[in-house]
Amino acid sequence: MEHGPPPELQEEKSEGFKAKLGLIMVAFFTIVYFAFIILAITYPQAMANDVGSLNVAVVYGFGIIIVAIIQALIYNFVCSRREKRYGVAEDDGGETD
Repeated sequence: MEHGPPPELQEEKSEGFKAKLGLIMVAFFTIVYFAFIILAITYPQAMANDVGSLNVAVVYGFGIIIVAIIQALIYNFVCSRREKRYGVAEDDGGETD
């Protein structure tokens, strides 16, 4: 089975932007996560408080997961728009019809 020639590599013009955005998002997530850890270590009684039928630790933990998913979606959306602005093709798989 022949797959054809490999795609030509293009210059990545949005690499710096994506790196900065990723670092900013990691810094934000680190702050949120460390706040959870510090709260759990220094004031565990607060984590045991009820929020509806769950405790604060569970709600905060789910919140951390939701923040990570939202950040991933934002990163993908913003970086895709930036790549389109610089003219990077959606699918550079090298496939020909």
